Amino acid sequence: MVKGAYIIREAGVDDVRGISELLVRLKKLNGEFDPMYKVVSNLIEKAESYTREALGSNKDVVLVAEIEQKIVGTVKAVLKDRRFYEPAIHGIIVDLYILPENRRGKLGEDLLNRIVNILKQKGVEVVTAEFPTQNTLAENFYQKHGFRALVNTFAKTIPK
Repeated sequence: MVKGAYIIREAGVDDVRGISELLVRLKKLNGEFDPMYKVVSNLIEKAESYTREALGSNKDVVLVAEIEQKIVGTVKAVLKDRRFYEPAIHGIIVDLYILPENRRGKLGEDLLNRIVNILKQKGVEVVTAEFPTQNTLAENFYQKHGFRALVNTFAKTIPK
């Protein structure tokens, strides 16, 4: 359950470390769902670089949720061209993570609604979310909020 009042806001450069720490947790969690998501040894550095790039891009939207000036959640969406379909642009939620002790309240729903509203203001009419197939918590969360399966992605590890 969320402890304390939270605020949701657009992320800034001062948030890089806090966001990156949450991304490290998210990427490690993904690895628990599927070994194909084996994390790199310099994960924190990669997360910081990834976050800085996103904050400097006009194709990315990054939000943070704070409680008492501590980042407890983050969400990132990417704008992508759908050149063969209408509407021509869509938003993809590629990262959404909330610290476990701050789940089970409305924070996840509020983060999701806030990013969807921002994407709508940018002309987005279709929003998708990406997460490992085995992550039934994420699947249930998105289904509860009106999302449905759209694309199947199959993967195969090629032996060395």
